[in-house]
Amino acid sequence: MTLAPHHRNDFLVPDWPAPANVRALCTTRSGGASVGAYGSLNLGSHVGDAAPAVAHNRGVLQGALGAGGGRAVFLRQEHGTDMLELTIGTQDGCPADGAFTRERGLACTIMVADCLPILLCDRRGTTVAAVHAGWRGLAGVDGKGVLEVIYEQFITLAPVQYACDAIELIAWLGPCIGPEAFEVGADVVKAFTDGSQQTVQCFKPQANGKWLADLPALARHRLGALGVTQVFGNDGSPPWCTVGNPSRFFSYRRDGVSGRQAASIWLE
Repeated sequence: MTLAPHHRNDFLVPDWPAPANVRALCTTRSGGASVGAYGSLNLGSHVGDAAPAVAHNRGVLQGALGAGGGRAVFLRQEHGTDMLELTIGTQDGCPADGAFTRERGLACTIMVADCLPILLCDRRGTTVAAVHAGWRGLAGVDGKGVLEVIYEQFITLAPVQYACDAIELIAWLGPCIGPEAFEVGADVVKAFTDGSQQTVQCFKPQANGKWLADLPALARHRLGALGVTQVFGNDGSPPWCTVGNPSRFFSYRRDGVSGRQAASIWLE
């Protein structure tokens, strides 16, 4: 498939059947003020980029959210499974690897440079969430990772008048390291296949004793196990790979020193 820009800054806008009051976007690396390895729309303040450039770039994102998008809230991501409910008083820098909200005027925002950004909402448009899914967070502990934790939050926040069961959730997967670039060791394979042999097909053995892992497929498997079958976006094809598209996406695995793109979702 071909990923076409849907915004003047080359941002990606999810093509999914979200309610009309749910808006979302994912940035690329173009349209900002950063230079060198961070060129040009780096949104990470923790990667060594010049602070004025990051501030400018976050302003670009803020402008893209528009008046209905309110404020993008940036987390301090730790490759864990903690989820944070955003309220009007939530400040940037809270430690978590996912955010959810029922409040208008707040954009759940996740930064990535190879990990998988996952955006979710319920079909009635009452709650939205953004999740940072590297392999550690996706695998979690004893089969409970970021998706299982955020799913529990959706159930907890579901309006009393209806049950927010899995069929009423939809998800969008953004760009990440692709299945032909994500080389992992036996520990990663074990983390996913111990509890489910069905995930073995998400790993391709290599001659050097390593495996190539399909991160989007692993996420789709975890979502499917929760009953979430309406999953859109990244299908593991080359245009979605951060490593393989250096002119469009930041990639820490590829470059070592790298900026961060971001995925945001909000209620209008």
